[in-house]
Amino acid sequence: MTDHVSVNVYDESSSFDDDGRLKRRGNVWTASAHIITAVIDSGVLIVAWATAQLGWIAGPVILLLFSIVTYYTSNLLSDCYRKGDQVTGKRNYTYMDAVRANLGGVHVKICGILQYANIVGVAVGYTIASSISMVAVKRSNCFHEYGHQAACNVSTTPYMIAFGVVQIVLSQIPDFDQISWLSIVAAVMSMTYSTIGLGLGVAKVAETGKVQGSLTGVSGGTGMQKIWKSCQAVGAIAFAYSYSLILIEIQDTIKSTPSEAKTMKKASLISVTVTTVFFILCGCFGYAAFGDQSPGSLLTGFGFYDPYWLLNIANMAVVVHLVGAYQVYCQPLFAYVEKTAAERYPDSIIIMKEIDIPIPGCKPFKLNFFRLIWRTIFVIFTVLISMLMPFFNDIVGILGAFGFWPLTVYFPVKMYIVEKNITKWSGRWICLQLLSGACLAISIAAAAGSFAGLVSDLQVSLPFKTLN
Repeated sequence: MTDHVSVNVYDESSSFDDDGRLKRRGNVWTASAHIITAVIDSGVLIVAWATAQLGWIAGPVILLLFSIVTYYTSNLLSDCYRKGDQVTGKRNYTYMDAVRANLGGVHVKICGILQYANIVGVAVGYTIASSISMVAVKRSNCFHEYGHQAACNVSTTPYMIAFGVVQIVLSQIPDFDQISWLSIVAAVMSMTYSTIGLGLGVAKVAETGKVQGSLTGVSGGTGMQKIWKSCQAVGAIAFAYSYSLILIEIQDTIKSTPSEAKTMKKASLISVTVTTVFFILCGCFGYAAFGDQSPGSLLTGFGFYDPYWLLNIANMAVVVHLVGAYQVYCQPLFAYVEKTAAERYPDSIIIMKEIDIPIPGCKPFKLNFFRLIWRTIFVIFTVLISMLMPFFNDIVGILGAFGFWPLTVYFPVKMYIVEKNITKWSGRWICLQLLSGACLAISIAAAAGSFAGLVSDLQVSLPFKTLN
């Protein structure tokens, strides 16, 4: 009995928390910063295009609705960080741990499949987005060297290959995601290109004195094409708001007094409010600046804009951010494959043996042949898919559609019902199921629109020769 009490009662001045791990120091502001950094990534570049597809009424309204749903389900998910009591209950360190503790069985497998499939998709999306930004820099320099009437057609393929080569090298660095300065660089880069994109949109509207766009969005094409594009835009917005997969991990950095759930809910309110304001401003000013011609990546729309060096800084900030983000995002998949391989083949020299490679002035680099081969193959695979389907809008729409309902809505709702023992067919149970069902319908529509867009683009695309 004494031993049991000693587990849960601990000295506040101790260096360790109730689970024996180093004392967590995070608070509402650090958690808010982590969320804002995670949400304001390459997804912010597409909100102007999404707003253009939906129009002046539906665009901002849907952005606002997604923010409300995301905030609400984030609160549900934050209550699942601890199993049982919110102060003394057992901690769940990851999203999948929370699913395992509350649902178990097949739900854990489904969650794992969705999580790892999402990682592959995001890796492809980051490869495409980075190549688009590198091409934008090349074209911007070309326009200002040869004039605005120059063709300046540039293939994305060489830049995807270059991005892949860098990722192959970086993927061999053990615990890349634990590098302390990485999150600071990511935060600075994401805010840099997002702020520049917003600023250029505002400047362009101020310069022309005209607000482009219409109440119903992009005109032209058939009614069915309009429907598909609108659905695809919804998927893109869903992608922009996705951060549920890392919410539990962020919550695991928060100190326990007051309870982590209370702090996380405040952080979610602050961060979702900030990002929503930012998304609406970027979406609306981007649409106001470009109208029906709003580009899939906001920064590529300012090809003739002066000072062009400012645009180049923004696009290079995108590249630097995505170089690191690719590795951080892929670490869970890398760790899972390597852990599984080690458990199944513990006697394999290729899988288990590490060779020390001396590096002057540094610790020896530990080379593992399995890590070298498998991670290289993974990067090459994502680059090849990117070259075959270099359509940022379509990929982002598909990722948003497939990730939003199960990971942002379904699992948080299902776990919350179990965690709080909500009675079946009670008023609250019915409302939660209606929310989940409505979001499922939206995700299906978004997936259909994104796949329709992908099929349409593939019909006119030349693999490995796509020009921008």
